[in-house]
Amino acid sequence: MSNPITDTKQQTQAPQSTEQKPLGWSREQMAQKAAQDIPDGAYVNLGIGIPEKVARYVPEGREVIYHTENGLLGMGPKPNDEEIDFELINAGKKPVSAIAGAAYFHHADSFAMIRGQHIDICVLGAMQVSQKGDLANWSTGAVDAIPAVGGAMDLVAGVKTIFVITQHTTKQGDAKLLENCSYPLTGQGVVSRIYTDLAVIKVTKHGLEVVELAPAVDFDYVQQRTACELIRP
Repeated sequence: MSNPITDTKQQTQAPQSTEQKPLGWSREQMAQKAAQDIPDGAYVNLGIGIPEKVARYVPEGREVIYHTENGLLGMGPKPNDEEIDFELINAGKKPVSAIAGAAYFHHADSFAMIRGQHIDICVLGAMQVSQKGDLANWSTGAVDAIPAVGGAMDLVAGVKTIFVITQHTTKQGDAKLLENCSYPLTGQGVVSRIYTDLAVIKVTKHGLEVVELAPAVDFDYVQQRTACELIRP
């Protein structure tokens, strides 16, 4: 004879999840990796998306001065809800704060700083990066694509060092790191270092060199998701 209490427990017991945690770093961890490579005293411009998160992870005791194309040098952290001033925004139209000593200036002056090579590092997102450090991050080249290069072409031409943060593949599983970019280029040979969810990669004259692998990720796993030959760490 069946036990109704036991039967009820069996029926209501939640099934164990078989979903596995994705391999690699989260977006926050990718941003943290990039932040660790920004030296003390650097003047830095952050692109829209994951790059914006970099400002949260600058190591304690290290000073980094953030610049935005719309005319602010000395951008502070994201304000809380009570402190938001919608007249104080970054280039992505998101509310920001200003640190003590921050300076506001005309949009043209901001680009004069960029074009004059006064910004040390820029962190950008990417659609594609080639093994030579070419960057494509503004259009797929499709007929119906909306042009949105913004200030990226000035940044890659005028900033001394370009970091890229991006998922290693597209949502469809296509490689973003290639022998040659198939999308319209933002700049040629401009990228110095790439931070993906699977690895940190340095652009060298010999190709893309893996500097660090994410936990539980091996070199072959990364190579299989890359459309050019990688250099082993």
